[in-house]
Amino acid sequence: MKSNRFPSSEALIYNVSGEIVMSSDPGKTIRKWREEFRVTQRELSERMKVNTSVISDYETGRRRSPGASFLKSLVTSLVEIDNERGSPVLLKYSLGTEKDVILDIKEFFYDVDLQKFIRIIEGREVSGQEIKRSIRGYTILDSLNAILKLTSFDYFRVYGWTSERALFFTNVEFGRSPMIAVRVHPIKPAVVVYIKPKRIDPLAVKLAEIEGIPLITTDLSPDEIREKLASV
Repeated sequence: MKSNRFPSSEALIYNVSGEIVMSSDPGKTIRKWREEFRVTQRELSERMKVNTSVISDYETGRRRSPGASFLKSLVTSLVEIDNERGSPVLLKYSLGTEKDVILDIKEFFYDVDLQKFIRIIEGREVSGQEIKRSIRGYTILDSLNAILKLTSFDYFRVYGWTSERALFFTNVEFGRSPMIAVRVHPIKPAVVVYIKPKRIDPLAVKLAEIEGIPLITTDLSPDEIREKLASV
């Protein structure tokens, strides 16, 4: 089984950049990550070959959200400095998503019709949402550990290379918490699947309706799901 654990500098750049872009306050998020890397504004500005005031202006909101090229240079510079120091931040976040949280993650090589996907996993749509769409991958999560352990950084890793995917949740009691987590995160999956839920709380169904995300249930185990989707 191939696993996309993302223990690479490229992935760190991708995920940090993604969080900054999706943030409601990019400047504050830039500052958070600069401090997480333990890099001063002067060190960062010297690496980027810009004035220190430019970094300060972005962090305090005096400048608008940075453009793509500036953001790439900023995050790449942070990661380069981290690498020169022995990669403490890279190692920290490479180990951040533990095996008891993400049970499996897979990308498809082509669009998979959602109706076909639901048939393969022997699923049942419970939210009355439109299922005429396609997905490009899936992630299986332990719902309790995901809620307890996943950081905002880890949530970007959950989505692999695309958000057009199915998020499976195991150990679901009533299904309220996973849908709340989906609701509050800026990136949304194409479909949510509960594995052997005890019952579905009406709030979970309501949240699925609000987000326009099909909510599916299946009685298959994670191993059975992996086996059935192995050839997809």
